Amino acid sequence: MPFASKPACQPFPGRLRHAASALSARVALVALAAAAACTAGSASAASLTVLMGDDAAASSEFVQQLRADQEPGGKFELVRLAPGGADPQQAAEAGGNDTERAANAGVRTRSLRPAPDAPITMAVGPAAARAAVERPGQEPLVLAMLSRLEYESLKAASPALRRGDRRVGVLLRDPAMADQLALINAVLPQKHRIGVVATPESEPLVRELQRAAQGASPAWDLRVEYAPDARSLANALRQVVPQSDALMVLPDLIGDNQAATLSVLRAGAGAGMPVFGASEGLVRSGGLAAAVSTPSQLAQQARLLGQKVASAAGNNNGPLVEAATPATVRVNATVARGLGLRMPEERELTDRIAGPR
Repeated sequence: MPFASKPACQPFPGRLRHAASALSARVALVALAAAAACTAGSASAASLTVLMGDDAAASSEFVQQLRADQEPGGKFELVRLAPGGADPQQAAEAGGNDTERAANAGVRTRSLRPAPDAPITMAVGPAAARAAVERPGQEPLVLAMLSRLEYESLKAASPALRRGDRRVGVLLRDPAMADQLALINAVLPQKHRIGVVATPESEPLVRELQRAAQGASPAWDLRVEYAPDARSLANALRQVVPQSDALMVLPDLIGDNQAATLSVLRAGAGAGMPVFGASEGLVRSGGLAAAVSTPSQLAQQARLLGQKVASAAGNNNGPLVEAATPATVRVNATVARGLGLRMPEERELTDRIAGPR
C-alpha cells in the first residue's frame, strides 16, 4: 500500500513522534520474533539417519522420498550396508546437511531424554533392519519396508528388538488384511466366500486375515488350506476353489514365488473366479485387483511413524507396528472384461477402501 503524502504542517508533532517510536518498536519486535522462529525451526528440524541394505528399485524410491521430505535445516545421513549388513561399501555425497556415510562409521549414540527433535534412525528392508536392531544406541528406531513374515522372523531371531531402553516402530510394506477385504467387497459386494492357500509359515498372516474376516459386517466365509510344498499346492487348490467366490494370494512364500502364484491364477481362471492379492506384479500377471502401497507413500508414513516413536515414553509394550496406509488399488482391466465385471475406476476403489478407516 503506497504511503500518504506528508501534510504541510503537523498539528500534533509530539503524538506523531510517539506513534513513530511505537511503530518502530513493533517492527523491531516482529523482526526479532521472525528470527527466533527461524532459529527454532532449524533447531527443531529432526536429524535422520537411514540404513539401506539393498539397491532394489523400491528401496531407492523410498529413500529418495525421505530425502525430498527432509525439513530445511535437518540433517539427512544415508548409510549403505553391504549384503548381510557387514563390509561397508564406501560412498560419499557432498552438499549441505545431506550426507552419506559408510556403515563402519557407526550410528551416533544420543541422550535418552525425550525431545520432539530427537534424532531418528530408519532401517530400510530386512537386511538393514537386522543390522539396526543389533547396533548399540538408544535413539528412536524405525524398521521400514518389511513384510509381515519378515518382521515375525526378525522378532523371533533378535531379542534386542524387545529392549526396553529403545523406542522402536515397525512399518510393514503391505496394507492391512482389512483393506484387502474392503477391496474385495467393493468389487464383489454380493460375494462373501474367500479361498486362500497358505504355507505353514504364513500363520501370522492367516490369523490377521481371520480376525479381519470375523470383524467385518457381514462376516466373511473364509476357507484356508495349507500347502507345505509345491507338490501339495494343486491338491489344496482343488479343495478351496469349489467353496469360494474369489481367491486371495497372501504375501508369503506362495505370493513371492512366481510359479506358485501362476498356479493360483490358473486355478482361478479355470473356474472363472477372480484372484486378489497384495502386489502389482500379481495384477500384471493376471490377478483382478490388489491393494498396494507405493514406496513413496510408505516413506511418508515412515516419517510420521518416526515422530510417534520419538515422542513415545518407552518401549515397554514392544515395538509400535503399523500396516501400510494409505493403500492404492491396482486393477487389471483385461481380466475384469474377461470375467464380465464392470469395475469402478482405481481412484474410486482407493477411496472406498480408505473410507472405513
